Amino acid sequence: MQTATSPDAPHGVRQVEIGPERDGQRIDNALVTLLKGVPKSMIYRLLRTGQVRVNGKRAKPDTRLADGDTLRIPPVRVAARPEGRPPASGLVASVADAVIFEDKHLLVIDKPSGVASHGGSGVSHGAIELLRAARPHEHLELVHRLDRDTSGVLVFARTRAGLTGLQAAIRAGEVTKQYLCLMLGHPSKAKFDVNAPLLKSVLQGGERMVRVADNGKPSLTFFREMEQYPGARLMQATLGTGRTHQIRVHAAHIGHPLAGDPKYGDKEMNKRFRDMGLQRLFLHAAHMSFELDDRAYSFSTPLPDDLKEFLDVLAVKGKRLVYSRDKSRTDF
Repeated sequence: MQTATSPDAPHGVRQVEIGPERDGQRIDNALVTLLKGVPKSMIYRLLRTGQVRVNGKRAKPDTRLADGDTLRIPPVRVAARPEGRPPASGLVASVADAVIFEDKHLLVIDKPSGVASHGGSGVSHGAIELLRAARPHEHLELVHRLDRDTSGVLVFARTRAGLTGLQAAIRAGEVTKQYLCLMLGHPSKAKFDVNAPLLKSVLQGGERMVRVADNGKPSLTFFREMEQYPGARLMQATLGTGRTHQIRVHAAHIGHPLAGDPKYGDKEMNKRFRDMGLQRLFLHAAHMSFELDDRAYSFSTPLPDDLKEFLDVLAVKGKRLVYSRDKSRTDF
């Protein structure tokens, strides 16, 4: 059963029956999503004055909801906001068709490149908004994120237990995440790790940038060579930590940036690869595994066709391709 709302017409009061997706959630956080557009100050005023009740009793901000509770929400007037344009039906279909797994707690897609994980920063609709448009009667929450250009395994929660349980496992380092990426040049070792702290900053225009810095957060990536190509190596990157842009920045830090990376990559090589058919960042979230509620989950997705086709072209047309590594970087 999903959370359902029943209006009390004479007074405009809403009676909300709580479903399993909000079991254990604080009432103030639930009201933020149930009363979209209502300022938090107003929500806390409603709680302080006893206008919000759970099973007939006054609720405090830290009251936790339970499956089956009845939540009384008083009438709240909010200035109407102009509705944004709905997402294109083709985009909705592309994400809906990308579902590779679902059960009571989770839903998993093979995210296409070019689709953001969520809306914002100039993006009207991300994967979560598109999925909600495709499944309007379901409760869905984004568990983690992938960069817009990165394809592959992306997990959503269908219940509160799925969301909090998997996020806790991610924080505890109990989730395995592996990516496939094309690294420029020829690292001297087939297997190595990069242990370099990362510092995130936001530029004036809102763009996120990450760099290696002594005062950054501890960050660890394990790299292993999978296949050799002219001027590049197909690598498996396993995350020891999960920082923003971690694989991309660690690869650039050692002088072997990822192919097609517009932010941390090599502009000249990106142009040459573009002429050979690579139109985006070569980074794919290939595998994710973890345990939740004593059940083992494991999801894997193959390289998308556009990346496989580029590798075929590179193997044939890139025989004279040479990447001159930045000698100032760490020797790998």
